Amino acid sequence: MRIVSGKYRGRTIVPPKNLRARPTTDFAKENLFNVLGNLVDWEEIDVLDLFSGTGSISYEFCSRGARNVTSVEINAVHHAFIRKTAEQLGFGQLHALKANVFLYLKSCAKQFDVIFSDAPYDLQGAEQVIDLVFEKGLLREDGLLIFEHSDRKRFEEHPNFWQTRSYGSVNFSIFTAEPQRSEEPTAEEEAEE
Repeated sequence: MRIVSGKYRGRTIVPPKNLRARPTTDFAKENLFNVLGNLVDWEEIDVLDLFSGTGSISYEFCSRGARNVTSVEINAVHHAFIRKTAEQLGFGQLHALKANVFLYLKSCAKQFDVIFSDAPYDLQGAEQVIDLVFEKGLLREDGLLIFEHSDRKRFEEHPNFWQTRSYGSVNFSIFTAEPQRSEEPTAEEEAEE
């Protein structure tokens, strides 16, 4: 696993063998962060990384200078690894929390510019994260929610859905704080014309 760009570009991070996480592939990460580079000002964003696993996504945001990164992971071994790696790399803006993601979202009182969720693909009810984020108002006005998932899931019908990016077997559905309007006029709008 390596950091694909930013200050620590090319830095290899070797997780211990007892980490069971499935890190996002370098190819998918690189492409996603290229897209985000056109949408956010790295130094001005507060990030929430859910189901952090190895911390790979958190390190990418830190390497690019994100103002604040909150990493939420329930597994004690993974959480300890994220804290240790953040300390080794000098990522003072990375705050690792050992917590259940769903309980954290229900009690969270902060807002974020980017929320990234990489739940295990086989986790029942993982998509509840999407509704919890919007029900609790956790995204700032121009905020983005990025939900990583397999190609068996589709979210185009969600009112906050914006787009999906696919890189090999990795899919990122991106949602925005403001519900997206369809380009098609509604029946009521057509009647008014």
